[in-house]
Amino acid sequence: MPEQSPGSRPTLEAVAARAGVSRATASRVVNGGDGVRKPLVDKVLRAVDELGYVPNHAARTLVTRRTGAVAVIIAEPEVRIFSDPFFSQQIRGVSKELTAHDTQLVLLLVEGPGDFGRITRYLSGGHVDGALAFSLHTDDPLPEITRRAGVPTVFGGRPGWTAAPGERAVPYVDADNRGGARVAVQYLRDLGRERIAHIGGPSDQTSAMDRFDGYRDVLVDTDPTLVVEGDFTVESGARAMAELLERRPDLDAVFVANDLMASGALRVLRERGIAVPERVAVVGFDDMDPVAKETDPPLTTVRQDIEGQGRLMARLLLRNLDRTGNGAAPDSVITPTTLVRRASA
Repeated sequence: MPEQSPGSRPTLEAVAARAGVSRATASRVVNGGDGVRKPLVDKVLRAVDELGYVPNHAARTLVTRRTGAVAVIIAEPEVRIFSDPFFSQQIRGVSKELTAHDTQLVLLLVEGPGDFGRITRYLSGGHVDGALAFSLHTDDPLPEITRRAGVPTVFGGRPGWTAAPGERAVPYVDADNRGGARVAVQYLRDLGRERIAHIGGPSDQTSAMDRFDGYRDVLVDTDPTLVVEGDFTVESGARAMAELLERRPDLDAVFVANDLMASGALRVLRERGIAVPERVAVVGFDDMDPVAKETDPPLTTVRQDIEGQGRLMARLLLRNLDRTGNGAAPDSVITPTTLVRRASA
């Protein structure tokens, strides 16, 4: 058996010798290949542990034609990503799933239009096996960039575009935004509220439009003076609430398209001495920790499993990477939503 000199890096040959198998067999086991009997697999893995062997990444890539890395692309400025708990929860879910499959997460941020060229070059350079992209806007070039780069992709959120003729639809993971909004607004109606306003998200994102559609499903004859668009930030929720109070001081409820905007709306109501929920009831969307539980009063909201959606996105992508030939692409997934009742409504 070859001896390892002190401080030297264990080799695949040393692993094979320790396990009593050929180098080819050891290579197949280490690189995840098939066709090796379980007793031999166990011997090789035991030798790997005993020697502290770490596979050479470049050599492994040549054998498997996989980099072992996945790009996570977020189409939002850096300041938004690191201030909004939604993104940290979703990235946490992605990271947990990729880690469980020994896959590296590579975070690519889109600060502005100038970043798309850099992302195009990176994806086209063969640095990653696939991509996860979320928070896309309707005019976003990322779908076309990933298609041209030939990188398997899963999107977070229902796409606002349709596949070209002959192309497969790209899989995505989303929450039941419309259904959740419908439940929230009906709940406010059942409380006896008659003038229910809506603070919506940006109209170029499908999640915001789906939640607005859910609002209109219940309030068919929507009064336009009761609707203001925000951008999913605390500040925009505060501005929208102030505008609504100027327009319609008689409003008695607000359905807000995310928890951050709802926290801004609650701040304005509190500053103006408007009792919640006695005079104005407020319902948000997301149920993000720690936002929803720490508002004053604690926020009634629609819960979506944000971290679970991140895990599902990664799972769909890994399944797509593992399929062979022309097998069917993985199906998209719509996750359920539930109303969580707290003190604001």
